[in-house]
Amino acid sequence: MLKTTILRPNTALHLSVFLLLASGCKNQQVNLSAPPSIKGAEQIISLAEAEVGGLPEGWSVQRTGKGGGTVWEIVADESAPSGTGKTLAQIAKSPRSIFNLCVLNEENHRDLQVSVALKAVAGNVDQGGGLLWRYLDANNYYVCRYNPLEDNLRVYKVIAGQREQLASTPVKAAANQWHTLTITMKGDLIFCTLGTARVAVHDDALRDSGHIGLWTKADAETRFDQLHVTVDGNEQNNGSEI
Repeated sequence: MLKTTILRPNTALHLSVFLLLASGCKNQQVNLSAPPSIKGAEQIISLAEAEVGGLPEGWSVQRTGKGGGTVWEIVADESAPSGTGKTLAQIAKSPRSIFNLCVLNEENHRDLQVSVALKAVAGNVDQGGGLLWRYLDANNYYVCRYNPLEDNLRVYKVIAGQREQLASTPVKAAANQWHTLTITMKGDLIFCTLGTARVAVHDDALRDSGHIGLWTKADAETRFDQLHVTVDGNEQNNGSEI
């Protein structure tokens, strides 16, 4: 039960914070050593099943923000971890305000684990990139990305086209090298890793199933390979389990 308080100038701010916490709003970075359990069969989705210069079947190019740019296509790369010699890449030098998205249309899930190999190739305004999930449209989704210019790994939510940071941790992951990014979400718990860096946060803004995909910002030219997806066997679970 909330305690009735007479507002005074020096107590109004404290009461506002108290009411916000009492309302059950979830947006809290937490310290966890392991992701929530996702039990299901792993699916490996090739990102190289198209000719160089093309786009794999089942993927669509989207954009958050107004402006040009955003070009996703298969590029040759003999260093690809999959051994195919090809990767899916964002190659445009988009404006600073643009988020470049490549969305897998067929996958539509809620509780899952996704990993991808990625290599930051170029970018003056931004570098690196990451994964998006629970994607409803180009203005509503979660994203986890790493940026070698800033040496950090961060989780965001994009709601109505506005990006809000949920969690951040330092990470040393050099450009022009392959790294593996893994995101896990079950209920309201998000857990992400890149190498030894890990970050976890509770957030329940996007509760419905959605698509998964790839993400970069502005002029970040990044290559992606080896997409692994595991969907939880019980997507009706609304809680967070560790």
